[in-house]
Amino acid sequence: MRFDAEQRFAMSVDRLLELFTDPDFYPTLTGLPEISVPEIVSHEASGGVVRIDMRQRYTGELPAAARSMIDPDRLTWVEQLVFDLDRASATSRLVPDHYPDRLTCTGVYTFRAGPGGVETSVRRLDGDLKVRVPLVGGRVENALVSGLRQHARAEQDLIDRRSA
Repeated sequence: MRFDAEQRFAMSVDRLLELFTDPDFYPTLTGLPEISVPEIVSHEASGGVVRIDMRQRYTGELPAAARSMIDPDRLTWVEQLVFDLDRASATSRLVPDHYPDRLTCTGVYTFRAGPGGVETSVRRLDGDLKVRVPLVGGRVENALVSGLRQHARAEQDLIDRRSA
């Protein structure tokens, strides 16, 4: 399933990239829906490339039929983010802790100036999610993407409140 999510922020692209490449930022994302607070597994920076690996867990509701095949408590993964600061972009790959044969998710984040000029920015995610569970895979994909979008909206609101 192809999906996208877009967030708009009242800060420059450089400031937004600084925020999202700071490993100390992610543990502050508390109280957001659908996805747990990230736990930083590793962080490396070299030149214009920053790599952050973080463990997360899906905390939203799965369809009842899916829960018979997927234990929601085992819906955890490591997100591998690789930022290219020169291109103002990042690749994302989810590596499931469980069910690696049933879940794949990759994406690309792009960061660009927003419509308000240099003091606004947009972070856009274009991704591809595949859940391989007979009969209910599509419903699980829809639930996960819906949760991701809800999480992104709440994350944007949280960052905007903190930066105001």
